[in-house]
Order: sequence, then structure tokens, then C-alpha cells
Amino acid sequence: MRILLIEDDDRTAAYVMRGFDENGHQCEVLADGRDALYQATHESYDVLIVDRMLPGLDGLALVRALRAAGTMTPVLFLTAMSGLEDRVEGLDAGGDDYLAKPFAFSELLARVNALGRRPHVQVEVTKLRVHDLELDLIRRRVERKGQVIDLQPKEFKLLEYLMRNESRVVTRTMLLERVWGFNFDPKTSVVDTHISRLRAKIDKPFGIPLLHTVRNTGYSLHAPS
Repeated sequence: MRILLIEDDDRTAAYVMRGFDENGHQCEVLADGRDALYQATHESYDVLIVDRMLPGLDGLALVRALRAAGTMTPVLFLTAMSGLEDRVEGLDAGGDDYLAKPFAFSELLARVNALGRRPHVQVEVTKLRVHDLELDLIRRRVERKGQVIDLQPKEFKLLEYLMRNESRVVTRTMLLERVWGFNFDPKTSVVDTHISRLRAKIDKPFGIPLLHTVRNTGYSLHAPS
């Protein structure tokens, strides 16, 4: 198997590389999250092993960016962040498995072998569509009924997240975390304000609403029933 290890601790990286080499696997190492994002989207690997705490781009952000770009290579988080919430965050971000440090290499090898046996398809998503609303990720362009809609960068990111979660209810907390990067409530109306602006652009001129408020919960973007 061809494995990419994203790990900034030299001793851990050397230990893991030696173990995979002894077991007949090819393992490459990068220490920076941004370098890993470029490498993993331009090269083909069977498994990615990702530390949570990385320079340049942390592990969670790295995996989210990979999944958003359509890179579906299996990911195993290998990290000292071992709490239940940490594991849930890793899996929610797009990870396939999670192993806490310190670890036994035999267990890491078994988990990587299991991930490598899973069939996976590389699907590059470049356009999102809900009813007659289309978002082009490459051209950074939004259209509805063939009419171009001008969105600010944060509005675009908000719409992208809603479209990726079509028909699901997304809470304000989820939006604060995934769109604004807050892991706390800043006690502002930033979400409601941007939702209002977005609704005025993608719904109001077209008559049929796609963006709906779910009372006391959040929002949902979906085609008319």
C-alpha cells in the first residue's frame, strides 16, 4: 500500500515509517497540513494517517478540506487528543478511524490494513445542485434559473455548507463552527443576518423558497415538496 503520514513529530514519524517499511508498505511523511492538502489532492494514496495538531493547517481542517475537494481516500487520525469529543470531532470531520497515542504499531498496522481493503472511489465534486439552484465550486459562481447571483465570500461558504447538507436541519452552532470557525457562541446575530441576506438573493427574486427556517432549531435548504 501507498501511505501518506502527516505527522510533525520526528520520532513518531520515523517509528511509523520503519514499521511500514518492514511490512512491505510504502510510507511518505509530511509535517505540514497545507503541504499535505496539496499532496493528497494531487497524488494517489491508499490510506492517509493524520495527526490532529499540525502546523500550517490542523488535522481537522485538513480532512474537511480534502472531503470538500472530493478526495475520499480513507483517513486514520493518529493523535494524542484521545477524549470522546475529540474522537467524535475527527469522525464527523470525515475521518474513517481514530487511534490515540501512545499506540502499539501492531494495532496501527491492523487498522491501516483494514482501511486499505475497503473499496473507495475518488469522486471530485465540482458542482452542487438543489432544485434549480446551482453552485459551481471551481468558478465560484452561483446561478438560479440561469441567472447569476452575486454572493460575498462568507455567503458563498454558507450556501455551500447548506447545499452539501441538502434537506438536513443545520443548527446555528453547526454554522458557527463550519462557516465561521467558532467553537463557541459569540453571542451575535451573525448567522441570522447572513441567512437573511442569502435568502434575499437566492429566494426572494424567484418566488419559490428553498431556504427554510426550522423554528427553535436552525435552517434547512431543500427543493419544494
